[in-house]
Amino acid sequence: MSNKHTCLLLGATGVGKTLLVKRLQMLNLHGLGELGTPPSTLPTVGTNLTDLTLKRKKVTVRELGGCMGPIWPSYFKDCSSVIFMVDSANIAQVSSSCIQLLSVLSAEPLHNASVLILFNKRDMPCIMSLIEIKSLFRMDDIVASATQPITTLELSARSGQGLQEVLRWLESTAVK
Repeated sequence: MSNKHTCLLLGATGVGKTLLVKRLQMLNLHGLGELGTPPSTLPTVGTNLTDLTLKRKKVTVRELGGCMGPIWPSYFKDCSSVIFMVDSANIAQVSSSCIQLLSVLSAEPLHNASVLILFNKRDMPCIMSLIEIKSLFRMDDIVASATQPITTLELSARSGQGLQEVLRWLESTAVK
């Protein structure tokens, strides 16, 4: 088995993918106490590659810009896990994110990939609770019908809440 693991980071424009990657890098290098002020980010046009070393395994996180949605499938065959981010403070975007997620989950090359669904921006004043968002997302139906193992987590990439859990998930998928 190779020591390399590639994780795709997907989600609509503005959900916080770039900030997540920058925060994971800081956490991986310096620990939770050193996160500091959130760095400024711009929407990704194209792809960003970030290498993390977790338990002596190299994990490459390939962030694909939300505007690249139509060509995401061309990256599916090269990955073993997927992180799909949802902006839980943007209720108008939730239904389109759900459709994008269903498309990702139904893609043949990803049928055995581990999937992490991140509900980001939980630090924002949200109109809906996480339970309501998961219901709107039909999370129970998605998990029941998917061929992949699916994990869901709450996150605030800005404050750092949930980052440790994301790293632990990446570690667990990298050792498989």
